[in-house]
This record gives sequence, structure tokens and C-alpha cells, in this order.
Amino acid sequence: MCKTIKQKVKFKASPETIYEYISDSKKLTNLTGEIAIIGQKVGSSFSIMKGKVTGIIVDFLPAKRMVQAWRRLDFPEGIFSMASFTLRETPDCGTELILTHRGVPKELIPEVEQDWKGNFWDKIHKEIQSKKSIPGS
Repeated sequence: MCKTIKQKVKFKASPETIYEYISDSKKLTNLTGEIAIIGQKVGSSFSIMKGKVTGIIVDFLPAKRMVQAWRRLDFPEGIFSMASFTLRETPDCGTELILTHRGVPKELIPEVEQDWKGNFWDKIHKEIQSKKSIPGS
């Protein structure tokens, strides 16, 4: 049986900046320290976390949303999930990101939830904070 993960995260950076962290191969590789290759058109493939996660870009609108058919190596054979990222500018010129990750195998929910938080959201927060502490950035 599969379940849905939903996470809402706020960042003190623009939607354009946050979108780049989740969609740009070089920025995501630098952020996570693990190789990321992300296509830039609908139907293109992606591979993140040194190939631990692979899939296809289903839809995107830069700085607004991205939808991926998403598969981890430890998913049961033939199982893909759908990860949808929606970005909205907040009144303080930050970003609210909503992740809706459907079709995650039930037994992997806690690990996948923690992976999103630890491998992405926490690292993006840390990166944004480090850029603000550098004069002139």
C-alpha cells in the first residue's frame, strides 16, 4: 500500500532562488554534495543523490511548480511516485514551498519524510543563511 507525504516549508528567499535549488543540476549537487542531473524540459529524466532517486519531469513552470514521476532504488519493482512542488511568494518576499509526494510505499514513509527534510529543506535553509552572512551577497 502507498501513502502521501505533504510538507509545507517556508524560506527567506525568492521563489526563483528556491526553484533553482530543486531544479538546477549544479546547484542541487553543490547543496547535497551528491551528483544530481536534472533535465530542463517536460519528459526529460533526472537522477539525484548519486542515482538513488531517478525519474521523469512531468510538468514545470519555473519559480511556480515542478512535478516529477519519482522512484527510489529501494521502492518495490514497478512502483513510481509523484512528487509535486508548489512555490508561492510570501508577503515578506520569501517562499512557501508545498511538497505533495503521492504513492510512497507505506513502509518507507518515515525515511522519505526525513530525507526531504534533512537532504533538502534543512540544507536550503542553511545555504540561504550562509549567503546572508557574507557581506555583499
